[in-house]
Amino acid sequence: MNMTARHPFTLNRTGSRRHRIALIDGPNMSSLGARSKQVYGAIASLDDLKAFVTSAGSDIGVEVETFSSNHMGDILEYIHGSADRVDGYIINPAGLTTMGEAVRHALEDTTKPAIEVHFANISGAPGTPRGLASGKLISTFTHTATGLCMGLRQYSYIAALVGLVMALDDRGFLGGELADLETA
Repeated sequence: MNMTARHPFTLNRTGSRRHRIALIDGPNMSSLGARSKQVYGAIASLDDLKAFVTSAGSDIGVEVETFSSNHMGDILEYIHGSADRVDGYIINPAGLTTMGEAVRHALEDTTKPAIEVHFANISGAPGTPRGLASGKLISTFTHTATGLCMGLRQYSYIAALVGLVMALDDRGFLGGELADLETA
């Protein structure tokens, strides 16, 4: 799939801040393009995915910083090092989905909103459209994630990006309004 074709879109944002969003792709995403076409579609590579999301971020006035690794320790170091410079996270835990407690905990410790994304519908039964051949997975990330987008292939990332930006622009959504009341 040609991810370089530009289809800019606009978003009627309530804020004007140029948020910085960290996009993290975990183990096995480096083989994107060689994976099941039924689940992952025709996207050619992880680099194409990163360019697609970064471009969409630019279209809506945010900076997307990308990181990917097949190693949990590298992901942990990235989260610890990025917490002070980013406003929120989008993460596809991929191979860490069912056992990435350390990564989930690191994200939670940042106190920044985090959206979990998956190309596949990880809750779908085997053989269902966008479901995994192995059947559904129970994610260790979902119970503390701010939100979850899955089953839409690369568009799960765009849904997560738009949702996260809208939430960051809406002070009341993530509790800013409550903090203002407590200090008044």
